[in-house]
Amino acid sequence: MREPERTCIGCGGKAARGMLARMRIEGTTVIVDRKASGGRGAWMHRGGDCLERAVRRRAFARAFRRSDLRWDVASLRAGLTEIAGGD
Repeated sequence: MREPERTCIGCGGKAARGMLARMRIEGTTVIVDRKASGGRGAWMHRGGDCLERAVRRRAFARAFRRSDLRWDVASLRAGLTEIAGGD
């Protein structure tokens, strides 16, 4: 059986769910969702320039349909790196 595909909010490319990291919001802060805990989520490639593209394009606000979001690029990068290293 094929794994479901998701779209990266950074580059717009499609990939299997296992190749992407899920992001979610906690309060008003965007975090890496390591447990896929449900609710509205957004997907992003684990490495490369996708995080910077998402920040530049304001993709988090669009993906989560909220304009009051905050994010810390350094902590998001660390979370994505941690997930990528765990494969």
